[in-house]
Amino acid sequence: MKNWKKFLVMSLACGAILSGSTANAAYTLNEEVKDATPALMTASQIGVLKYENPNPAMRNAKNKDAIVILSFGTTYKETREKTIVATATEIGKAHKNVETRIAFTSHIVIDHIKENEGTCPFKTPEETIADLQREGYTRIALVSFDIIPGMEYDYAKAIFNQYKDQFKAMTLSTSLIYWQGQEDQADDALEFVNAIKDGLPKVAKDEAVLFMAHGTPHPSNAYYSVINTRLHYAKMKNAYVYTVEGWPQIDQAVHKLKRLGYKKVLLVPIMMVAGDHANNDMAGDEEDSHKSILEKEGFTVRAYLHGLGENKHIQKMFVERANEAWDALQGK
Repeated sequence: MKNWKKFLVMSLACGAILSGSTANAAYTLNEEVKDATPALMTASQIGVLKYENPNPAMRNAKNKDAIVILSFGTTYKETREKTIVATATEIGKAHKNVETRIAFTSHIVIDHIKENEGTCPFKTPEETIADLQREGYTRIALVSFDIIPGMEYDYAKAIFNQYKDQFKAMTLSTSLIYWQGQEDQADDALEFVNAIKDGLPKVAKDEAVLFMAHGTPHPSNAYYSVINTRLHYAKMKNAYVYTVEGWPQIDQAVHKLKRLGYKKVLLVPIMMVAGDHANNDMAGDEEDSHKSILEKEGFTVRAYLHGLGENKHIQKMFVERANEAWDALQGK
Protein backbone atom coordinates (compact mmCIF):
# COMPACT_ATOMS: atom_id res chain seq x y z
CA MET A 1 0.00 0.00 0.00
CA LYS A 2 1.69 3.22 -1.18
CA ASN A 3 -1.04 5.77 -0.46
CA TRP A 4 0.67 6.85 2.77
CA LYS A 5 3.49 8.29 0.70
CA LYS A 6 1.05 10.11 -1.50
CA PHE A 7 -0.63 11.52 1.57
CA LEU A 8 2.55 12.72 3.24
CA VAL A 9 4.21 14.54 0.39
CA MET A 10 2.78 17.52 -1.40
CA SER A 11 2.27 17.87 -5.11
CA LEU A 12 3.28 20.80 -7.26
CA ALA A 13 -0.37 21.42 -8.12
CA CYS A 14 -1.37 21.77 -4.48
CA GLY A 15 1.65 23.96 -3.87
CA ALA A 16 0.41 26.53 -6.34
CA ILE A 17 -2.73 26.94 -4.26
CA LEU A 18 -0.83 27.68 -1.06
CA SER A 19 1.32 30.75 -1.75
CA GLY A 20 3.27 28.97 -4.46
CA SER A 21 5.31 26.90 -2.00
CA THR A 22 6.41 23.59 -3.52
CA ALA A 23 8.92 20.81 -3.04
CA ASN A 24 10.63 18.84 -5.75
CA ALA A 25 9.83 15.35 -4.51
CA ALA A 26 9.10 12.00 -6.09
CA TYR A 27 5.70 11.56 -4.50
CA THR A 28 2.47 13.55 -4.48
CA LEU A 29 -0.39 14.09 -2.10
CA ASN A 30 -3.19 11.59 -2.28
CA GLU A 31 -5.75 12.83 -4.77
CA GLU A 32 -8.39 12.67 -2.04
CA VAL A 33 -6.66 15.52 -0.19
CA LYS A 34 -8.56 18.60 -1.41
CA ASP A 35 -7.78 21.15 1.28
CA ALA A 36 -4.20 20.59 2.42
CA THR A 37 -3.32 23.19 5.06
CA PRO A 38 -0.09 25.24 5.02
CA ALA A 39 1.09 23.21 8.02
CA LEU A 40 0.63 19.92 6.14
CA MET A 41 2.34 21.36 3.07
CA THR A 42 5.32 22.56 5.10
CA ALA A 43 5.62 19.30 7.04
CA SER A 44 5.59 17.26 3.85
CA GLN A 45 8.35 19.10 2.02
CA ILE A 46 11.14 16.73 1.04
CA GLY A 47 13.87 16.75 -1.59
CA VAL A 48 14.81 19.91 -3.46
CA LEU A 49 12.65 22.75 -2.18
CA LYS A 50 11.11 25.20 -4.62
CA TYR A 51 9.05 28.34 -4.21
CA GLU A 52 7.38 30.27 -7.01
CA ASN A 53 6.02 33.62 -5.93
CA PRO A 54 2.30 34.01 -6.70
CA ASN A 55 2.50 37.82 -6.62
CA PRO A 56 1.69 39.04 -10.18
CA ALA A 57 4.33 41.76 -10.01
CA MET A 58 6.97 39.20 -9.07
CA ARG A 59 5.81 36.64 -11.61
CA ASN A 60 6.12 39.19 -14.41
CA ALA A 61 9.64 40.25 -13.39
CA LYS A 62 12.47 39.48 -15.79
CA ASN A 63 14.48 36.37 -14.95
CA LYS A 64 17.91 37.17 -13.53
CA ASP A 65 19.37 34.05 -11.94
CA ALA A 66 22.12 33.37 -9.42
CA ILE A 67 23.50 30.43 -7.47
CA VAL A 68 24.37 30.90 -3.79
CA ILE A 69 26.52 28.21 -2.18
CA LEU A 70 26.03 27.84 1.57
CA SER A 71 29.04 26.54 3.50
CA PHE A 72 29.96 26.62 7.18
CA GLY A 73 33.40 27.84 6.14
CA THR A 74 36.84 27.41 7.67
CA THR A 75 39.65 29.63 8.93
CA TYR A 76 42.23 27.27 7.38
CA LYS A 77 42.99 29.09 4.13
CA GLU A 78 44.87 26.29 2.35
CA THR A 79 42.18 23.65 2.82
CA ARG A 80 39.50 26.27 2.08
CA GLU A 81 40.93 26.79 -1.39
CA LYS A 82 41.33 23.05 -2.02
CA THR A 83 37.84 22.15 -0.86
CA ILE A 84 35.12 24.81 -0.66
CA VAL A 85 36.48 27.08 -3.38
CA ALA A 86 37.53 24.16 -5.61
CA THR A 87 34.08 22.55 -5.40
CA ALA A 88 32.36 25.90 -6.02
CA THR A 89 34.59 26.32 -9.08
CA GLU A 90 33.36 23.00 -10.45
CA ILE A 91 29.77 24.16 -9.96
CA GLY A 92 30.64 27.38 -11.78
CA LYS A 93 32.05 25.39 -14.70
CA ALA A 94 28.77 23.48 -14.95
CA HIS A 95 26.83 26.76 -14.99
CA LYS A 96 28.84 29.13 -17.13
CA ASN A 97 27.67 32.75 -17.29
CA VAL A 98 25.62 32.27 -14.10
CA GLU A 99 26.47 34.45 -11.12
CA THR A 100 27.77 32.08 -8.41
CA ARG A 101 28.66 33.22 -4.90
CA ILE A 102 29.87 31.47 -1.75
CA ALA A 103 28.31 32.42 1.58
CA PHE A 104 29.61 31.25 4.98
CA THR A 105 27.02 30.37 7.58
CA SER A 106 29.51 30.75 10.45
CA HIS A 107 29.75 34.38 11.49
CA ILE A 108 32.64 33.45 13.81
CA VAL A 109 34.62 32.00 10.90
CA ILE A 110 34.07 35.19 8.90
CA ASP A 111 35.27 37.33 11.83
CA HIS A 112 38.38 35.19 12.32
CA ILE A 113 39.26 35.34 8.62
CA LYS A 114 39.04 39.13 8.78
CA GLU A 115 41.31 39.14 11.84
CA ASN A 116 43.85 36.69 10.44
CA GLU A 117 43.87 37.68 6.77
CA GLY A 118 42.91 41.34 6.92
CA THR A 119 39.79 40.86 4.82
CA CYS A 120 37.20 38.20 4.08
CA PRO A 121 35.76 37.67 0.58
CA PHE A 122 32.83 35.71 2.04
CA LYS A 123 29.65 37.13 3.52
CA THR A 124 26.81 35.54 5.45
CA PRO A 125 23.86 34.06 3.51
CA GLU A 126 21.70 36.96 4.69
CA GLU A 127 24.18 39.55 3.42
CA THR A 128 24.75 37.71 0.15
CA ILE A 129 21.05 37.45 -0.62
CA ALA A 130 20.53 41.13 0.25
CA ASP A 131 23.33 42.03 -2.19
CA LEU A 132 21.74 39.99 -4.97
CA GLN A 133 18.37 41.55 -4.34
CA ARG A 134 19.86 45.06 -4.61
CA GLU A 135 21.56 44.02 -7.84
CA GLY A 136 18.25 43.01 -9.40
CA TYR A 137 18.46 39.23 -9.24
CA THR A 138 15.00 37.67 -9.22
CA ARG A 139 15.61 33.90 -9.02
CA ILE A 140 18.02 32.21 -6.62
CA ALA A 141 19.21 28.60 -6.40
CA LEU A 142 20.61 27.88 -2.93
CA VAL A 143 23.14 25.03 -2.83
CA SER A 144 24.01 23.44 0.50
CA PHE A 145 27.54 22.18 1.15
CA ASP A 146 26.30 20.21 4.17
CA ILE A 147 27.12 16.51 4.30
CA ILE A 148 23.92 15.45 6.11
CA PRO A 149 20.62 17.31 6.67
CA GLY A 150 21.39 18.35 10.24
CA MET A 151 21.42 21.64 12.14
CA GLU A 152 23.39 23.49 9.47
CA TYR A 153 20.97 22.28 6.81
CA ASP A 154 18.11 23.48 9.01
CA TYR A 155 19.80 26.90 8.86
CA ALA A 156 19.79 26.66 5.06
CA LYS A 157 16.07 25.82 5.11
CA ALA A 158 15.44 28.75 7.44
CA ILE A 159 17.21 31.05 4.96
CA PHE A 160 15.06 29.62 2.17
CA ASN A 161 11.84 30.19 4.10
CA GLN A 162 12.86 33.64 5.28
CA TYR A 163 13.74 35.07 1.87
CA LYS A 164 11.77 33.03 -0.68
CA ASP A 165 8.84 35.45 -0.94
CA GLN A 166 11.20 38.33 -1.72
CA PHE A 167 12.09 36.78 -5.08
CA LYS A 168 10.30 35.51 -8.15
CA ALA A 169 11.54 31.99 -7.43
CA MET A 170 13.92 30.24 -5.06
CA THR A 171 15.15 26.68 -4.68
CA LEU A 172 17.28 24.82 -2.14
CA SER A 173 19.31 21.72 -2.90
CA THR A 174 19.46 18.70 -0.65
CA SER A 175 22.52 18.00 1.48
CA LEU A 176 25.21 15.77 -0.02
CA ILE A 177 23.71 12.69 1.65
CA TYR A 178 19.91 12.86 1.71
CA TRP A 179 18.23 9.90 0.02
CA GLN A 180 18.97 6.45 1.37
CA GLY A 181 17.65 4.23 -1.38
CA GLN A 182 13.97 4.69 -0.56
CA GLU A 183 11.64 3.52 -3.32
CA ASP A 184 12.52 5.22 -6.63
CA GLN A 185 15.27 7.29 -4.98
CA ALA A 186 19.05 7.16 -5.16
CA ASP A 187 21.21 5.79 -2.36
CA ASP A 188 23.31 8.86 -1.61
CA ALA A 189 24.93 7.11 1.35
CA LEU A 190 26.27 4.29 -0.82
CA GLU A 191 27.47 6.72 -3.48
CA PHE A 192 29.21 8.69 -0.74
CA VAL A 193 30.93 5.59 0.66
CA ASN A 194 32.17 4.59 -2.79
CA ALA A 195 33.50 8.11 -3.28
CA ILE A 196 35.49 8.19 -0.04
CA LYS A 197 36.69 4.63 -0.67
CA ASP A 198 38.19 5.70 -4.00
CA GLY A 199 39.82 8.72 -2.34
CA LEU A 200 41.80 6.73 0.24
CA PRO A 201 45.54 6.07 0.23
CA LYS A 202 46.61 2.43 0.10
CA VAL A 203 45.35 0.54 3.14
CA ALA A 204 47.14 -2.53 4.50
CA LYS A 205 45.15 -5.74 4.93
CA ASP A 206 45.67 -5.66 8.70
CA GLU A 207 44.86 -1.96 9.01
CA ALA A 208 41.50 -0.49 10.07
CA VAL A 209 40.12 2.79 8.74
CA LEU A 210 38.41 5.17 11.13
CA PHE A 211 36.38 7.86 9.36
CA MET A 212 35.89 10.87 11.62
CA ALA A 213 32.62 12.74 11.08
CA HIS A 214 31.48 15.87 12.87
CA GLY A 215 28.45 14.51 14.69
CA THR A 216 25.43 16.43 15.91
CA PRO A 217 22.76 16.44 18.64
CA HIS A 218 20.27 16.65 15.76
CA PRO A 219 18.35 13.42 14.96
CA SER A 220 20.19 13.36 11.62
CA ASN A 221 23.14 11.91 13.55
CA ALA A 222 21.47 8.60 12.58
CA TYR A 223 22.89 9.08 9.07
CA TYR A 224 26.27 7.92 10.42
CA SER A 225 24.75 4.56 11.26
CA VAL A 226 23.47 4.38 7.69
CA ILE A 227 26.96 5.15 6.40
CA ASN A 228 28.39 2.39 8.59
CA THR A 229 26.00 -0.13 7.05
CA ARG A 230 26.93 1.07 3.54
CA LEU A 231 30.61 0.49 4.29
CA HIS A 232 29.77 -3.21 4.43
CA TYR A 233 27.89 -2.94 1.12
CA ALA A 234 31.10 -1.48 -0.33
CA LYS A 235 33.10 -4.41 1.13
CA MET A 236 34.92 -2.16 3.60
CA LYS A 237 34.50 -4.33 6.68
CA ASN A 238 37.70 -2.84 8.11
CA ALA A 239 36.15 0.67 8.17
CA TYR A 240 34.06 2.43 10.80
CA VAL A 241 32.56 5.91 11.21
CA TYR A 242 32.78 7.74 14.52
CA THR A 243 32.12 11.38 15.43
CA VAL A 244 33.62 14.31 17.32
CA GLU A 245 30.37 15.73 18.69
CA GLY A 246 27.78 12.99 18.18
CA TRP A 247 27.58 9.21 18.42
CA PRO A 248 29.49 6.93 18.16
CA GLN A 249 32.62 8.57 19.58
CA ILE A 250 36.26 7.54 19.77
CA ASP A 251 35.66 5.30 22.81
CA GLN A 252 33.20 3.15 20.86
CA ALA A 253 35.65 3.05 17.95
CA VAL A 254 38.48 1.83 20.21
CA HIS A 255 36.23 -0.88 21.66
CA LYS A 256 35.26 -2.07 18.18
CA LEU A 257 38.86 -2.19 16.89
CA LYS A 258 40.04 -4.13 19.94
CA ARG A 259 37.21 -6.60 19.58
CA LEU A 260 38.13 -7.15 15.92
CA GLY A 261 41.84 -7.50 16.71
CA TYR A 262 43.25 -4.59 14.72
CA LYS A 263 46.59 -3.01 15.72
CA LYS A 264 47.01 -0.47 12.91
CA VAL A 265 44.66 2.44 12.24
CA LEU A 266 44.29 4.99 9.46
CA LEU A 267 42.42 8.13 10.60
CA VAL A 268 40.47 9.96 7.88
CA PRO A 269 38.19 13.00 8.30
CA ILE A 270 34.90 12.92 6.41
CA MET A 271 34.25 16.63 6.68
CA MET A 272 34.18 19.15 3.85
CA VAL A 273 37.49 20.66 5.01
CA ALA A 274 40.50 19.38 6.93
CA GLY A 275 40.34 22.15 9.52
CA ASP A 276 40.52 22.35 13.30
CA HIS A 277 38.71 19.07 14.01
CA ALA A 278 40.97 17.13 11.63
CA ASN A 279 44.26 18.74 12.57
CA ASN A 280 43.71 18.96 16.32
CA ASP A 281 40.86 16.76 17.60
CA MET A 282 41.73 13.88 15.30
CA ALA A 283 45.44 14.04 14.50
CA GLY A 284 46.89 16.49 17.05
CA ASP A 285 49.69 15.71 19.50
CA GLU A 286 47.66 16.67 22.56
CA GLU A 287 46.96 13.82 24.98
CA ASP A 288 43.22 13.98 24.35
CA SER A 289 43.45 13.84 20.55
CA HIS A 290 42.04 10.73 18.89
CA LYS A 291 45.49 9.83 17.60
CA SER A 292 46.98 10.01 21.11
CA ILE A 293 44.11 8.04 22.64
CA LEU A 294 44.57 5.27 20.08
CA GLU A 295 48.35 5.19 20.58
CA LYS A 296 47.88 4.89 24.34
CA GLU A 297 45.68 1.87 23.65
CA GLY A 298 48.55 0.25 21.71
CA PHE A 299 47.56 1.09 18.14
CA THR A 300 49.94 2.24 15.42
CA VAL A 301 48.26 5.31 13.94
CA ARG A 302 48.62 7.37 10.78
CA ALA A 303 46.38 10.20 9.57
CA TYR A 304 45.19 11.26 6.12
CA LEU A 305 44.56 15.02 6.38
CA HIS A 306 42.42 15.87 3.37
CA GLY A 307 38.93 17.36 3.34
CA LEU A 308 36.10 15.80 1.37
CA GLY A 309 36.06 18.80 -0.95
CA GLU A 310 39.39 17.67 -2.41
CA ASN A 311 37.84 14.40 -3.57
CA LYS A 312 36.83 14.65 -7.24
CA HIS A 313 33.97 12.19 -6.74
CA ILE A 314 32.59 14.29 -3.88
CA GLN A 315 32.94 17.42 -6.01
CA LYS A 316 30.92 15.68 -8.71
CA MET A 317 28.20 14.81 -6.19
CA PHE A 318 27.96 18.45 -5.12
CA VAL A 319 27.74 19.52 -8.76
CA GLU A 320 24.83 17.10 -9.11
CA ARG A 321 23.11 18.67 -6.09
CA ALA A 322 23.60 22.11 -7.62
CA ASN A 323 22.24 20.88 -10.95
CA GLU A 324 19.11 19.58 -9.23
CA ALA A 325 18.47 22.93 -7.55
CA TRP A 326 19.18 24.75 -10.81
CA ASP A 327 16.88 22.51 -12.85
CA ALA A 328 14.10 23.06 -10.30
CA LEU A 329 14.62 26.82 -10.59
CA GLN A 330 14.27 26.51 -14.37
CA GLY A 331 11.06 24.50 -14.00
CA LYS A 332 12.54 21.25 -15.28
